[in-house]
Amino acid sequence: MSEEYNATSQESVPMQNSNFLKQIIQSDLSADKISQVVTRFPPEPNGYLHIGHAKAIWINFGLAEYFKGVCHLRMDDTNPEKENVEYVQSIINDVQWLGYQWHGPLRYASQYFDQLYTYAIELINAGKAFVCELTPDETREYRGTLTESGKNSPYRTRAIEDNLRLFEEMQAGKHPEGSLSLRLKIDMASPNINMRDPVIYRVKIAHHHATGDTWNIYPMYDYAHCISDAVEGITHSLCSLEFADHKPLYDWVLNNISIDCHPQQIEFARLNTNYTITSKRKLKRLVDSGLMDGWSDPRLPTISGLRRRGYTAASLRAFCESTGLSRANSLVDMGMLEACIREELDYTAPRAMCVIRPLKVVITNYPDDQAELLNLPLHPKREELGHREITFAREVWIDQNDFLENAPRKFFRLAPGKEVRLRGAYIIKCTDAVKNAQGEITELHCTYDPETLGKMPQDRKVKGVIHWVPVQQAEPVEIRLYDRLFADPQPELAVDDDQQPIDFIDRINPDSLVVHQGYIEPAQANTPLEQQCQFEREGYFCLDSVAFEQGLRVWNRTVGLRDSWQKHSK
Repeated sequence: MSEEYNATSQESVPMQNSNFLKQIIQSDLSADKISQVVTRFPPEPNGYLHIGHAKAIWINFGLAEYFKGVCHLRMDDTNPEKENVEYVQSIINDVQWLGYQWHGPLRYASQYFDQLYTYAIELINAGKAFVCELTPDETREYRGTLTESGKNSPYRTRAIEDNLRLFEEMQAGKHPEGSLSLRLKIDMASPNINMRDPVIYRVKIAHHHATGDTWNIYPMYDYAHCISDAVEGITHSLCSLEFADHKPLYDWVLNNISIDCHPQQIEFARLNTNYTITSKRKLKRLVDSGLMDGWSDPRLPTISGLRRRGYTAASLRAFCESTGLSRANSLVDMGMLEACIREELDYTAPRAMCVIRPLKVVITNYPDDQAELLNLPLHPKREELGHREITFAREVWIDQNDFLENAPRKFFRLAPGKEVRLRGAYIIKCTDAVKNAQGEITELHCTYDPETLGKMPQDRKVKGVIHWVPVQQAEPVEIRLYDRLFADPQPELAVDDDQQPIDFIDRINPDSLVVHQGYIEPAQANTPLEQQCQFEREGYFCLDSVAFEQGLRVWNRTVGLRDSWQKHSK
C-alpha cells in the first residue's frame, strides 16, 4: 500500500482509463457532430439508489467532466403511485455525497408533461397514434410472442377526430383507469416486441408529488424518456444493456415529432455484483418486510446502506473505475469493492483496540493498586498522526477467540501454560482458567513478566500478540459485524435439490449481521461520527449514523482486514 494514497477526497475525479464510450464521444467531437458533451443521470424516484446506480452516476458525470461538458440530474417521475419526495431527496443526497454536482437546476420529467401532451396530439394528428379500448390483458394478448407476430387492435383505424376527442376526455378524467390508452401505430409484425404499437399514455387517477392532481393521464417511460432527453439537449443518452431493445422506439419517437435534437443512445453493461441484489422492487420488499433496518441497512447495496456501513465516496468511485466499462454483462465479485475500501482505510484509519467477545484476565502478580499509562501509535506507518494513551492495570479484557483450553501446537495465542504479548504492553502467561457451574470459562488468571515492556525476553521466543483493553477504563460498546447479505453468489437464481426456484429472501445469510457487546479503549470514547478506525486484528469500523443521531455509540464493521469469505463459504 502506497503511503501517498490520494483517493480520499469526496470531490469527484474524471474517469482515468480508456473505454469504448470515451472513444465514441471523442469521435463525435472530432467530427464536429457536437460542440459540447451533455449527459444526464435520470433515475426514477421509486426507491433508493444502489451500487449499480453509483456506476451509472460515475459514467454520466465522469464522462461529462472528462470532456469538460455538463451532466443533468433528472427525476423520471412518470409513475406517481410508486414515487415520493423521500426518494427524490435520497437521490439528491447520494449524488452529492458521491462528489458530483449537476448542471443547472434539478430537473423532472414532469416539467415536460405539457410538451409531452402536445407531441402526443401531434402524433394523433399525423395518424401515428390512436386511442385503444383494449384492456391491459387484451393488449398483451394482441401483442403476440417472441415467435409469433401480434395483431392489430380493432381500434387502430379510428378516425383522427375521435382519437383527439377521446384523448382529451382521458385527460379530463372522464374514463376510468385501464379503460383507454394511447398507442403508437408502428408495426404489430415487428420482431422487436417494443415496436408493436406500444402504449405511450395510460389513464391513472393519482396524486403526483410535483404536479398534484393536474393530470389524469401519465406518459409511459419509453415515450417520456427520449423526449425529455431531446428537450434538454442531451448529446449522449447512456443507458444499460436492457434498454438496447428499446433503442428503435427511442429513435422512432424522436424521428416522428417536430423536435430538433436527437440524442444518441448508447448502451453499456450494468454493474452486477455477487451475494446481493440490485432490483429496487426486491430491495423494497426486503425493507417493507421488516427484515432490514430501512433502505440504509448496512447489509443492503444501496448507496445510503454502503455509506452507513463505512464505505466512502472515494472507495465507490475507485470500485467503478476498477470494474471498467464493457458491452457484455458479467458478475463482479464484491471482494473488489472490499479491496478498494481496505486500500483507502489502511492508510487513513487510525488504530484502536476493541474487544468484541470479552473474557476477563486477572494478572495475579501485578500490584492491585498500580496502573501505568502506555503510549501506542495511532498508525504504525504514519508517525505524524501521533499517539494515544491507554492504561495498563491488573485486570484487562481480551477476546474469547484468543484463548483455547486445549490448544493445538501451532496456536500462538493464549492457552494454559503458554505465553503471549499484549499489544504494546507486557508478555503474560496463563496459569489458570476459572469456570462457572456450567463448565464455561469466565476468567483467566495470568502472570506478567515486568521485563518485557517494549522488548522481547532473551531466554525464549513468544510469537503471539493479542489485543486488550483495561477493565476499569474501557468503554462498553455495541459492535455490529456485517457480512454478505446472501449465502448464494446469485440469490435470484438459487434452486433447491429438486432444481425448483427458492425465494431470494430464504437465502439471506444468517450471519449477515451478528451483534456483540464489547469494550473499546477509552481513547475512542469521543470519536467523531465521520472518523473510521481500524480495530486491530478485527477490521475497519465506523460509528453507526442512525444510532449516533439517537445518542448511542454503535460500531459497524465495514470490512475485515482480509477477504476470508471465499474460504469460509466453500
